[in-house]
Amino acid sequence: MCGVGFVSWLQAMVLAVVQGLTEFLPISSSGHLSIVSKLFFGEDAGASFTAVTQIGTELAVVIYFIGDIVRLVGVWFRGLVNAEVRATQDYKLAWYVIVGSLPIGVLGFFFQDYIRSSLRSLWITGATLVIFGVLMGLAERYGKQLREQSRLRLSDGVLMGFAQAMALIPGVSRSGGTITAGLALGLQRATAVRFSFLLAIPAVFAAGISEVSHVFEPSPYGLQPTGAQMIVATVVAGVIGYAVIAWLLRFVQKHSVYLFVWYRIVLGGAVFALLGSGVIQP
Repeated sequence: MCGVGFVSWLQAMVLAVVQGLTEFLPISSSGHLSIVSKLFFGEDAGASFTAVTQIGTELAVVIYFIGDIVRLVGVWFRGLVNAEVRATQDYKLAWYVIVGSLPIGVLGFFFQDYIRSSLRSLWITGATLVIFGVLMGLAERYGKQLREQSRLRLSDGVLMGFAQAMALIPGVSRSGGTITAGLALGLQRATAVRFSFLLAIPAVFAAGISEVSHVFEPSPYGLQPTGAQMIVATVVAGVIGYAVIAWLLRFVQKHSVYLFVWYRIVLGGAVFALLGSGVIQP
């Protein structure tokens, strides 16, 4: 494989499909992109490619939750000058999203060099897949799951925000981290998932926009796509991501997250086996 540029459009499309399928499931999209790109193409997709294609999947969130977003933004602005509005749950929820988005923004800014390089080792990805899979299982098993969205608190936003920041490490999973934290805090499963989606919007858009310029720069870390490949990959990821959102919200209404727990553990074990046998390089 050449050192710079996608070998083919197939490569870009495969990674776009992987991004769309895994971004909203608690199984780590960045981890999957790293594993798939190294296993089949011999090169890490790179943090920049991951961040920019996430813009497509986050557009899917915006479209899916546009009613909620418009309502929360409107309530937040009205609440700045109206004391009655400030007492509403929607105004508080808007602030929870804002405050919860800060940890990943701050940590992502100060540790961006590590995120783009050393933290992308597949040894780390395999370990975090297993460790955070087990933590998710424990949260599902022991979390009380009594509190609905109307009972969200500022502390929930802060703690889930720090859990989201852990997803800067490939393999942790942004949605996995926030859902795990939400379950551990006693939120209902559907509430934890829904808030996870809302919490991701500001942070992921900011990360994607900040990484656009890096995608096309020659770098020892990750593949370098063309502009057309990047645009099409982002659109494909967004379309698939929209379908995954609808499916996941229906799924968690009636099912536990143990399916994802076991998937993460098995995948993490497979990564260790592939690394140990020399099939892929870390």
